Amino acid sequence: MTDAATSHMPTRRDPVLVWDIWVRLFHWALVVCIATAAVTGFVLGAPWITLHIASGLLAMALVAARIVWGFLGPTHARFRDFLRPPAEILSHLTGGDAGRHLGHNPAGGLMMLGLMAVVELLGIAGLTGLGGVLRTGPLLSLPYGIGEAGLELHEILAILLIVMILAHVAAAIFESRRSRENLVRSMVTGTKERRPGDHPGRNVVSRPRIALTVIALLAGLTVQVWQRDTGVPDGAPVAVLDEVFAEECTACHVAYHPSLLSGSEWQVIMANLDDHFVEDARLDDETNARITEWLVAHDASSAQTRPAHVFANARKDPTGRITETRAWDDLHENVAEETFLRAPIYSKLNCLACHADAETGWFSPFLIEIPKETSK
Repeated sequence: MTDAATSHMPTRRDPVLVWDIWVRLFHWALVVCIATAAVTGFVLGAPWITLHIASGLLAMALVAARIVWGFLGPTHARFRDFLRPPAEILSHLTGGDAGRHLGHNPAGGLMMLGLMAVVELLGIAGLTGLGGVLRTGPLLSLPYGIGEAGLELHEILAILLIVMILAHVAAAIFESRRSRENLVRSMVTGTKERRPGDHPGRNVVSRPRIALTVIALLAGLTVQVWQRDTGVPDGAPVAVLDEVFAEECTACHVAYHPSLLSGSEWQVIMANLDDHFVEDARLDDETNARITEWLVAHDASSAQTRPAHVFANARKDPTGRITETRAWDDLHENVAEETFLRAPIYSKLNCLACHADAETGWFSPFLIEIPKETSK
């Protein structure tokens, strides 16, 4: 071989583009989305649910786009470049895999696949809970029980994802030290040093136009599915209160929707109006019978909402305040006690101060707004 030929051979310091711009954008955008979803879900709670859902949906969209790019992108973006048979993964983990992988190594490729799968499953479980429990999104007609199971699975998968991310970060640090290269920096710049003995990748031509077309079609289909059914499903609380009930009850306090109590609790309350929270609120027999019948017909068992299911079990003392129950405390655990005492709320009983839809029994988390304190 001539000196002229050898002078053009790659040396240890020759940089090579490994991660194209789309892989890098996907990676860091997904980091932002998952971090936002984790903080809003585990720390900030219900008031931030809209941002939580938006970040989760965007994470799902990013993974879907990455899957498309995994079949149509350049060499190291493709799944066949880093998804290896179990024997090769085991060989890499046990040190039998000689040479360096420019892209993901076999173990890293498996972790990538696992992370993407968990993100998608996490999003599906979240959408299941969003539909079955909160009655919104494309799955809003699911039974409440399925939605509740979806939320439980969503929480389990969220914890699993955090554990996997920590393992991924630890592995990246370990591999960076072992291979003497900054893997985090390479995901920013996109380049690595080419070294003798590197595993050769199979060069392929990326198909960005085809990929963009597929991604656009998937996005359009998703929007159509999301908008297909956004109304209130069957079994939801009625929006209009019985006029006699509303007239009599709002004379003293907020008209609490019947879905907040069981039928037996309403019967006890209506039978003891002569001592209704130290007030005499007795009604004539005809009015009492009409309101009681309506309350029982629209009690907690008739509604597929989270408050209805939380308060569905009859309490030992139905004449006690609903705001003094464990269920009420669980639903408001992220709200400081002093918040309820300030103007313009003044009391835990003033549901309308923070829930614009309190009288409908819906109590949508998207309509919660804690008012700013005002001067008395």
